[in-house]
Amino acid sequence: MNNPLIKDPYQQLDGYIDSLLYKKENLILILHHAQKLFGYLPDKVQWHIAQKLDIPSAKVYGVVSFYSFFTMKPRGQHAANVCMGTACFVRGSEKLQQEIENQLGIKTGQTTSDNSFSLDSVRCIGACGLAPVMTVDGKVHGRLESTEDINQVLAKYRPEARN
Repeated sequence: MNNPLIKDPYQQLDGYIDSLLYKKENLILILHHAQKLFGYLPDKVQWHIAQKLDIPSAKVYGVVSFYSFFTMKPRGQHAANVCMGTACFVRGSEKLQQEIENQLGIKTGQTTSDNSFSLDSVRCIGACGLAPVMTVDGKVHGRLESTEDINQVLAKYRPEARN
């Protein structure tokens, strides 16, 4: 229920919730939809959902804080993730992560000041044969061993690359 004519994300969220037959049972689905609309799940949005579903806000917070795919902080336009699984770690993912941090000017878990990138690490991407790897917006980039390799990947996603 994404109506482009309705600009207010709270109205869009309410419309989505109202369209569900089972509301309380679909909390995770509702949270995914809310995160898609708002980009993240701040306290105000969590409280709104709790009120709309008539459940304690602590229950909403508990679900949001438990699952790693939900975030309570604004995220960048592009989500970069460095694999820290065994194969990647052995093949240099720690250096890869440090180089990405240097090139983006942030630490893992942060978002660039222009909101272009958020950087995180993950346990395993499942692309061990391409180690070390990172994903950007879910797309796997492997065998990243040099500063230039990393620079080329990030350049594809920088705002100036889209002009």
